[in-house]
Amino acid sequence: MTLLVCGISRADDDPAQRFNPETYGVTSLSIAPDARAGSMGDMGVATEADINSQHWNAAKYPFNIARAGVAASYTPWLRKIVSDINLASVAGFYRIGDYSAVSASFRYFSLGEVTVTEGDYTIKPYEMSFDVAYSRMLTRCLSMGVTLRYIRSDMSNNYKDGSSAGNAFGADISFYREGYFMMGSRECRLAWGIALTNIGTKINYGGTTNSEFLPTTLRLGINFLVPFNEYNKLSLGVETYKICIPTFPYEVPEGDPRSLPEYQQEEFYDVSPIAGIFKSFADAPGGFKEEMQEFRWCMGMEYTYNDRFMLRFGYHHENKNKGNRQYVTVGAGFHMSVFTVDAAYVFATSQTNPLDQTMRFTLGFDLDGMKDLFGKLKKKR
Repeated sequence: MTLLVCGISRADDDPAQRFNPETYGVTSLSIAPDARAGSMGDMGVATEADINSQHWNAAKYPFNIARAGVAASYTPWLRKIVSDINLASVAGFYRIGDYSAVSASFRYFSLGEVTVTEGDYTIKPYEMSFDVAYSRMLTRCLSMGVTLRYIRSDMSNNYKDGSSAGNAFGADISFYREGYFMMGSRECRLAWGIALTNIGTKINYGGTTNSEFLPTTLRLGINFLVPFNEYNKLSLGVETYKICIPTFPYEVPEGDPRSLPEYQQEEFYDVSPIAGIFKSFADAPGGFKEEMQEFRWCMGMEYTYNDRFMLRFGYHHENKNKGNRQYVTVGAGFHMSVFTVDAAYVFATSQTNPLDQTMRFTLGFDLDGMKDLFGKLKKKR
């Protein structure tokens, strides 16, 4: 499936001013699955470890306070346009001793029902992925995670046009470091994270010799937490990310920007995924200026009261020539010893943005807390 974005194509003399977003398959892999990250501008590579760290940075799991946990998330997608597209995901982890952890997640992106105009034929396209990860502390402050992922995308249900379901494999490599220092009388936490995700094979849907890149993404982030007193604390973070695939060679000043000579299209699709990662940093038609446009920015904050109630705010920025996704996010969370409930909401800064009014919901369970609760109930009996 090719990335769908809304914008205006311009044929300016300056290539860096043309609308030329990256083109890749399995776009659902780039959607934030959980409400906590979704309420902080879609950032999570350096935030405090939680159950849903798998999507952002699996290296955070050894720093999780809980021994084990599982969470389910649900996102109605593009509700301003359609009513039957949604993303559902499940994630879980288990810490092995004090220094390592194993984790897994499953996501399913349903694109609803689509009626084919040639006859009364309905298809139900979907994208799904399953992954497992192992993470371990390298020092008391630094950890590393490795994730392996299976991906399947079926856009046509084997319709008679010759297309078929696409399969691919990917991997993530991530690092996370957190440390504490004194700022006056307060013990503050400073953390940074880096993750290169969806490194893997290309995906082909049949009916064509061209295979699409996966959304290989490099994320860098930093997060600062300061406690005001025993009950109140605030964390602030900023994150940038880049989709590390080749930029489509936009060389036609007028007409269809994708109507390149066939040999140039072949050159684009013949690039291997690994070579594409390195090529992506120096291949934009608009030069250095356009390369900088390919970096997206997120910032977010989280206020916590008594480790029970959370209020969150964030902002996500994407250059208008690379997709123009610019929006404000808000959210809240409630945490008990056994479960956590989070919700997020998107306010698009543009009225034409299809992400406006997007909501996310996450329900998480602390398995250690549940075990203790059942143990207490058993003793009372």
